Amino acid sequence: MASSSTSVATSLQQDLWLRRYTLVRALFSIVWVAAAIVIGGKSSAIAAVLLVLYPAWDAAANWVDANASGGLQANRTQRINVWASGLTTLAVCLALTVGMNAVLGVFGVWAIASGLMQLGTALRRWKSQGGQWVMVLSGAQSALAGGFFIAQAQKPDVPSIVNVAGYAGVGALYFLISGIWLSVSLSRRGKQATA
Repeated sequence: MASSSTSVATSLQQDLWLRRYTLVRALFSIVWVAAAIVIGGKSSAIAAVLLVLYPAWDAAANWVDANASGGLQANRTQRINVWASGLTTLAVCLALTVGMNAVLGVFGVWAIASGLMQLGTALRRWKSQGGQWVMVLSGAQSALAGGFFIAQAQKPDVPSIVNVAGYAGVGALYFLISGIWLSVSLSRRGKQATA
């Protein structure tokens, strides 16, 4: 009996963590998109900082989530995502010296890799945590968007930070939906426990 109640408490803690995590990620992305559109479009220096910050934040967020969910060793897809996002941060710094087409190409490769890792993480969590269907869709959409970025980077038109802002905005929406879904699920679970 004690083992069952411990398991329920652990599941509840994990769901509470995931709700907080997804809502914080949504909030960060919303703020980032607003800054990219309002300020980044007018200042190339601020755009450069924002473009470097985005994958760096993803690396940090995945590292924190993995550690809150059993550690990096237990979460292989997130461990890979931490490395991929960290290397992408460095690659964006280098690509900025070449131009925005190169930056968009780097973001494309990263969107594919991180999308597939997010998809893998969501599939692993599917049975034990709620809201994962949203993260599955998000991971698949990210990988697809990455292909579009790579194709767009090959064109002669010079992209801007707004191209990446659209991608980040869709990601924010997915995280927000997942956070809301988890909130509803936790609320229902609380009502069932008191009934």
